[in-house]
Amino acid sequence: MLSLIFVSFLWAFSFGLIKGQLTGLDPVAVSVLRLAFATLVFIPFLRPRALPRGDVITLCTIGAFQFGVMYMLYTAAFVHLKAHEIALATILTPVYVALIDAAVENRTRWRHMAAAALAVVGAGVLIWQSRTSDTIVTGFLVVQGANLCFAAGQVAYKRLRPTLPKDVTDAGIFFWPCAGALATTLITSLWFTDWLAFRPTASQWGVLAYLGVLASGLGFFLWNYGATKVNTGTLAAFNNAKVPLGVLCSVVFFQETPQSVPRLIASLALLIVAVLVAEWKPAATKKAGQ
Repeated sequence: MLSLIFVSFLWAFSFGLIKGQLTGLDPVAVSVLRLAFATLVFIPFLRPRALPRGDVITLCTIGAFQFGVMYMLYTAAFVHLKAHEIALATILTPVYVALIDAAVENRTRWRHMAAAALAVVGAGVLIWQSRTSDTIVTGFLVVQGANLCFAAGQVAYKRLRPTLPKDVTDAGIFFWPCAGALATTLITSLWFTDWLAFRPTASQWGVLAYLGVLASGLGFFLWNYGATKVNTGTLAAFNNAKVPLGVLCSVVFFQETPQSVPRLIASLALLIVAVLVAEWKPAATKKAGQ
């Protein structure tokens, strides 16, 4: 759980950084470079023959959707929304995580659904009285596509990881999802990106490197690692931790329009309750475990 908490803080800072520094750059190109930096992080840990070919293909496919398609949609949404609105538009991800996991398992765990719902309400507290327009609706829908890809990917990775050889390190495994995501965005860029016109400034290159190595490389790795250590309800709830934290960072560090402090506190409180609901076990279950 600690890794999920750390990554939530790490990602919270990224919302305003992307909006403030990278808006105007081609979103597909930005995704390619972020994922290229992320992939480089895991090359030293790669053992090409450590995994069966089928597992490699599955990991690459997971990464293609969870990171590749997700990033392209997510970055494109910054054209339509402010940084804190991007954070707010991710509020339905916990429900997607719970629903996808229930569909795969063919069983609904109501405690996990309740935790996901509480996380959505907690984030939704911050949306009340937000602006509405065609632009924000378009941006919201684009982010939902990103949310679905990210939710499906983490559920798939959570279920796949325990089946992989135990002698392969998590860092060695994680090269493949990054490589799948990089390949997806790179191929897409051949159709949609004018690389000759893509000229980031020195400061933008610094932001891309930071986001690629830390927010993407370290962040995605720790997030998926953490996903394998908690139940689905807790994972679902933590998908919204970055919402109040993202709003807070956007206001404090990037001078965006302040949100209501009471609503921010209420949002964080509901998120904590969501995690407690997900982690709660009936007394009978505890005794059975003993």
